[in-house]
Parts: sequence; structure tokens; C-alpha cells
Amino acid sequence: MTVHDLELRTLAGASASMRDFAGSAVLVVNVASECGLTPQYAGLQRLHERFADRGFSVAGFPCNQFGAQEPGTAAQISEFCTVNYGVTFPMFAKIDVNGPDRHPLYALLAEVPDAAGESGDIQWNFEKFLIAPDGAVAGRFRPGTEPEAPELIAAIEATLPR
Repeated sequence: MTVHDLELRTLAGASASMRDFAGSAVLVVNVASECGLTPQYAGLQRLHERFADRGFSVAGFPCNQFGAQEPGTAAQISEFCTVNYGVTFPMFAKIDVNGPDRHPLYALLAEVPDAAGESGDIQWNFEKFLIAPDGAVAGRFRPGTEPEAPELIAAIEATLPR
């Protein structure tokens, strides 16, 4: 099974698939609206805009597992992201990224090591995974890595299909 084989639900409740991103690079991020890292939404949106015409997208996955920092409904999350950060990148239904109800996407992603060689559970909100156009995971970036950090920009540029 690869990342592209996984089925999803959009924040609006529609069926979707990671296959929708096949042929593009995508940055998968577990997000939260009431976190100290929430301002990273601004950088994620800038990344999305900067590289969209080169086959790149950010994909946001709201998660309420860290300090209950994403308590809202889908409509509340959507409004928050649009009003406060102008988010235009795809947002998906709230999921669990750790534990027994971990979404299958994050079951695969948790196996990927970061730059220090550490894999396992997601540490906190705004952990980032760069997925290559072929569905391979090209990098894992911990929550403290800002969206526009040089190492993340370099990884995105190296992964872009065009």
C-alpha cells in the first residue's frame, strides 16, 4: 500500500483520495486552530501559492489530539482558516494521527524517520510530511520547523515535478 491508495474525506464531507495528488508534490500537515503554532497556517498558505503552478499543494488535516486545540466543527474550522489565514489549500476531515483510531494515512507516515532518524508517533500539531509525485514520502519535518524554513523549501524544490 502507498500513500496514493488511501481514501479521505474533505472538510466539507466529500469523498477524496490521496490519489488526487498523484503526479504532484504535497505537504501533509496535521493542523489545529487553537495552538501556539497556529500562525504556521500563514506560511503554509504562502508555500501553497508559491509552488502551486509547479505541481505542489499543501494538504491540511485537522486533529484534536494535542491539548484539544482543534475542538471546532468542520464549518468552524473552515471559517477560521479562511477568515484568519486566507487558506485555499485542501483541508480534510478531522482525524486522529496517533493511537488506536489513527487514520491509515498517518499509520504510514508515522513509520517515516525525520532528519535525525527518528520515526514513530506524531509529536504535536503542525508536523509536516513531504510526499513526492510518485507517492513516496520524501521528508518528515517536526512541528517546530517553520513552513518557510530553508530545509523545507529545499526539500520541496527538489521534489517538485516541474
